[in-house]
Amino acid sequence: MSRPEPGIVAETFDCVVVGGGPSGSTAARHLASQGRTVLLLDRQGRIKPCGGAIPPRLIRDFDIPDSLICAKANEARMIAPSDRRVHMPIEGGYVGMVNREAFDEWLRARAETAGAQRRTGTFDRIEREADGSALILYRPAGAPKDAPPIAVRARTIIGADGARSNVAAQAVKGADKQRYVFAYHEIIKAPAAGTADFEASRCDVWYQGNLSPDFYAWIFPHGDTASIGVGSMQKGFSLRTAVTALRKVAGLTECETVRTEGAPIPLKPMKRWDNGRDVVLAGDAAGVVAPASGEGIYYAMEGGRLAAEAVEATLATGKAGALTQARKRFMKAHGKVFMVLGIMQHFWYRSDKRRERFVSLCDDPDIQELTWQAYMNKELVKAKPAAHARIFFKDMGHLLGLRPA
Repeated sequence: MSRPEPGIVAETFDCVVVGGGPSGSTAARHLASQGRTVLLLDRQGRIKPCGGAIPPRLIRDFDIPDSLICAKANEARMIAPSDRRVHMPIEGGYVGMVNREAFDEWLRARAETAGAQRRTGTFDRIEREADGSALILYRPAGAPKDAPPIAVRARTIIGADGARSNVAAQAVKGADKQRYVFAYHEIIKAPAAGTADFEASRCDVWYQGNLSPDFYAWIFPHGDTASIGVGSMQKGFSLRTAVTALRKVAGLTECETVRTEGAPIPLKPMKRWDNGRDVVLAGDAAGVVAPASGEGIYYAMEGGRLAAEAVEATLATGKAGALTQARKRFMKAHGKVFMVLGIMQHFWYRSDKRRERFVSLCDDPDIQELTWQAYMNKELVKAKPAAHARIFFKDMGHLLGLRPA
């Protein structure tokens, strides 16, 4: 049967968190540490294509140990359509690189240590009992295909089950209107020093139309391995072919491939994250991946924390309206950054001519300084109005073609 038989009492949790990535694990840990009963339900073998970059603010805010940092990048290199290469050194800081397989598992284990129950299984659906309370139905990993799903009661639900979230599709209005970039990457064994166009402390970002007609390609170091990937919205564009071409031009063709992964990445935050009752979304399910950069780990964990705080307020007060605070607080803190990055992606990624000018902009010291400050601290830099003014006029000059590329 799909629901508990009469007289059989299903387990009841204050919150069921669907999805054990950075967002769901963060939410589960937060609620469990507050004394709430939490079920963390995660799909088996779930890893998404991800460059694995995390900023210093994430490391500070979420107490990430240095042992999880598999590489520290101290510069980024931007490669233009003309093959011009612009180096962007990070003065006095670094970008931490993590292996998502190890990083995500560590976060899930930490949530369990805080008191969350972990189970591996696939979310099936939400059903409603006669009094309107929610039943979460899921299929445990390894269960026979014809076995009935298991049901648990949930006072609240956090949907952190990634892009194209099944929780969102069932519970939150507007989920079917979300747009995506499709990403694919290959994890390879890192080459020996000096044998390829690769540096263990450098993130390479390729802005070339043959590698991605509307987004970018990347080569990111992961210690003993590296992530080589590409994203695009264009239907019919072969991501695998693009990665093969990138590996060839970078001299990485002969490196052993460890694994390959592909997944959609949302383009912008959803307009609504909750159902006004007992469900709230977080992470990719809520669309919190930064436009232009595709960065998602910090925003996923921040979104998970805010979703957990909204759920805690709802449980404490009985007022479902508190669930709206997750999106409101996130957008207040990060909405302007997302808007700026969305405009940047719209204007600069549309053609190789514009991509060439964009990479030229990246060679500007003012832009480099403010870019890294904003990335490291996850907020727009307000202390240097003169620099912002200079950047505005340079940006407009490049956009209108009044400055040489």
